[in-house]
Amino acid sequence: MPLRSARSGKVSRDPVHHPLFARYYARISVSAETRMGMGGVRERLLSGLSGRVIEIGAGNGLNFAHYPGTVSEVVAIEPERVLRKLAVEAALRSGVPVDVVPGAAEALPVKSEAFDAAVISLVLCSVRDVPRALGEIRRVLRPGGEVRFFEHGRGGGRAMGLTQRALDRTLWPPLSGGCHVARDPIAALRDGGFELGPYRQLLMPEKGPRLPTSYCVLGTAWRPASQEP
Repeated sequence: MPLRSARSGKVSRDPVHHPLFARYYARISVSAETRMGMGGVRERLLSGLSGRVIEIGAGNGLNFAHYPGTVSEVVAIEPERVLRKLAVEAALRSGVPVDVVPGAAEALPVKSEAFDAAVISLVLCSVRDVPRALGEIRRVLRPGGEVRFFEHGRGGGRAMGLTQRALDRTLWPPLSGGCHVARDPIAALRDGGFELGPYRQLLMPEKGPRLPTSYCVLGTAWRPASQEP
């Protein structure tokens, strides 16, 4: 169970603090729901989930409206205060129970093996320690528990790869809330001990210019049923 809810107002320090970027992200993410087709991606990401779900890096809570009724509870972890406040508002409108909780992906404030599924959506690009964050997700999932992921990362050939790496070394992370555009989410999940299921590559936006952030992947992975966290 979560240690403290964002609704309690008792948390004095936030593990992530990007207020300007958070406000910008909140605006563009709402617009992207229809203009870039993100609403449809969220539907595919969450379709068929059931039981207790932990969502890592819930942002402003745009996933909440897409959880199916078979989900009994969502514990949504969001470290950034501005986004967390918006997520709490979205939780109140959700059709399934959602508890929004402060915390970092690298130290999830929940018990081990407490969840049937985990959701990571545009999260691995910005966590400070990807292997540690994935280790935490393995810890809190029951054996055989499912991971649904939608992430962006490296892609687009040699020239784009050089551009992505240059951005990661210079201006992009400080301007974009710690985001990195050259990470490889599929390799990270595999190295983190997850069994990869079906996944597909997407371009966002599907039509238009190819940006360093355009190369996305949507899919499923599992915590192996026979391994310890």
